[in-house]
Amino acid sequence: MPKIVSISTHQLPYSVQQENAEALTKELFHAEMPKLERYLKVFENGGIQTRHFCVPPEWHRTEHSFEERNNLYIQLATQYGVSVIQNCLQNERFLTTAIATQDIDAMIFISSTGISTPSIDARIMNELPFSDRLKRIPVWGLGCAGGAAGISRAYDFCQAYPTAKVLVVCVELCSLTFQPNDFSKSNIVGASLFADGAACVLVCGDEVSIPTCKPLPSILATGSKWMPNSEEVMGWQVKNNGLHVVFQKSIPSIITTWLGPFVEQFLLEQQLHMEQVQHFIAHPGGKKVLQAYEDTLYLASQKNNISREILRQYGNMSSPTVLYVLEQFMLHTAQQEDTGLLVALGPGFCAEAVLLRWGS
Repeated sequence: MPKIVSISTHQLPYSVQQENAEALTKELFHAEMPKLERYLKVFENGGIQTRHFCVPPEWHRTEHSFEERNNLYIQLATQYGVSVIQNCLQNERFLTTAIATQDIDAMIFISSTGISTPSIDARIMNELPFSDRLKRIPVWGLGCAGGAAGISRAYDFCQAYPTAKVLVVCVELCSLTFQPNDFSKSNIVGASLFADGAACVLVCGDEVSIPTCKPLPSILATGSKWMPNSEEVMGWQVKNNGLHVVFQKSIPSIITTWLGPFVEQFLLEQQLHMEQVQHFIAHPGGKKVLQAYEDTLYLASQKNNISREILRQYGNMSSPTVLYVLEQFMLHTAQQEDTGLLVALGPGFCAEAVLLRWGS
């Protein structure tokens, strides 16, 4: 079974307390939104204390074109991608010996918050000494589901090529998509929720032998689920001035009615029930999303403690967020023979599930 051998996450340079983000949003929107005070309650009720961004808050006080923001996305996504790859391949908390970039066989690059052709993975390859035979797999548009989907696709690759070492790199710079002239409720919710982040995992096939320091998770199975005619649930509207968030309030109810049967069926296919899964590794899409997981899967609230803490400290960083959660399980929580279920949801509307078991 392919294994997750190492993981790293990145601390973005500008930390903002939620009350300060609320104050800035009020400053930018108060003249145009008469019901703003009511909408601003999402900042206080979302379970978020701190978020981290690639630009300082005052950057949003001036206008920036789509071109300017996208150019900054390309520059910083490349920079943060390089950083998380280096940290992942040299992470002494998991690896007894560093792994050379030249030994990597494939890179899956996940992002949805900027546009780049050639894709960011090619730009990263100009900064680090990868093999020129590296297989590049850029994936765009999966949003919050991207981290889980990246692990699933790495699993598929390693099933086909059991000697492979595959990097999954997720970089999202949600702050660069913020629209100061979009006075919709969706934009207010997005402003209260989304943040920037970057993460990397190394997935290796069965025939790869790498000395490690901890019990690490093998990938037992993966599953995907798509909801027809659900394009308006979550995603972007692409307009002349950039990416505008689409975010329906029905997402928690969709989780309650739609996700539960999928997860139950996925586990049954592996001859498991939810009560046999020690660790629930959830993408914390928001406070209500975590509650919906608990309601539909009959989870005790403590099952979401790590996801809830990542949401509190970082907000929703889109695709890398579930990897920040996974990192904490790999560092501090999971033990030999434990089973974990990693779940994330994203535009499409879709769900990705990854079944894990920790071993030597």
